[in-house]
Amino acid sequence: MKRILVIGLVMGITVLSTAFLSDKGIQDLRSLYSRPISEWPKPTIDSGVVYEEFKSLPKLDTSYFSLMEQPKVKLGKLLFFDPILSGSNQISCSSCHNPQTSWGDHSTVPVGHDHLVGTRNTLSLLNVGQRKSMFWDGRATSLEEQALSPIEAHNEMAMDLTKLVPKLKAIPEYNKLFKQAFGDDDFSMPEIMSALATFQRTLTSKRSRFDEFLDGKYDALNDEEIAGLHLFRTKARCMNCHNGQYFTDEDFHNIGLTYYKRKYEDLGRYIVTKDPKDVGKFRTPSLRDVMHTNPWMHNGLFDNIIGVINMYNSGMTMNNPRNPEQEADPMHPRIDPLMKKLDLTRDEIRQVAAFLESITATKYRMPRPEKLPR
Repeated sequence: MKRILVIGLVMGITVLSTAFLSDKGIQDLRSLYSRPISEWPKPTIDSGVVYEEFKSLPKLDTSYFSLMEQPKVKLGKLLFFDPILSGSNQISCSSCHNPQTSWGDHSTVPVGHDHLVGTRNTLSLLNVGQRKSMFWDGRATSLEEQALSPIEAHNEMAMDLTKLVPKLKAIPEYNKLFKQAFGDDDFSMPEIMSALATFQRTLTSKRSRFDEFLDGKYDALNDEEIAGLHLFRTKARCMNCHNGQYFTDEDFHNIGLTYYKRKYEDLGRYIVTKDPKDVGKFRTPSLRDVMHTNPWMHNGLFDNIIGVINMYNSGMTMNNPRNPEQEADPMHPRIDPLMKKLDLTRDEIRQVAAFLESITATKYRMPRPEKLPR
């Protein structure tokens, strides 16, 4: 009898994940998820994929406010918002990573020095201190290393690094701030990078309704979001890549947006590794606060979340090699085998989108410094 009940429960879960939910169905589903996460239905995970279960963000610690007053953090914040770090004295780190837009810029691609445009969408800096690699192609493995690239890139801040330290040292207040932060006013690029990185590590998401749900407030999600949570974990297969506390596996995947030999071509991680297997692979972004970080994807060409989910629903396998010539081309992109046609209905797509709303917290609009050192 016990075995029959277990089989019935499994079959019931399967039906719930593949059919439009009735009122009774959603109540059954809510019951399944209104318990500790260790007792939730197991997610649909492919063989060989190592995943982490969801985990809530901690509640705001009052030590955050004293953290923001630490000398290195204060210095890093001023540098982050100061256009003096650019060759034109007009562009700061915050020009693309704006606190008003969840530390992104809501642009397809950023516009930098001399109105030159970039080639990749600006990633939000929320929770960047938790990332294992930086940039869409993972070419930096630390925040300190990451800081150099945009400062010296001609189409971003266009700063000659040999001139930056003398430029800052010419400002007495910056000398004082560096001495407070590092114990010495004879600073150079490593100290600049360290201060910027220290400040960026303070940029974290606020708790979302989903965090409250994970911590036992089971009325924090509505019925549609509960259905979307179940789909995210099962039929929609999202957890194969978007898992853990920050909804990312920190890995690189080709999801079919390489545009090989066409306009918008971007070979992705291959540019870093030179390994043909990495053609078209990009870092899995965190889905924390995802509804605040549009447009999406490495090229910023998607500004409608339903369109994004439809793309995954298709499986994108049409972009795999389709003839002998393409098969023989080692550079022709191969779609990650984790991508599969999902057969989500319109209602299910809407439910997945609803769940993404639940993991998006209210914005914290950090005020810019009222005055910069001069």
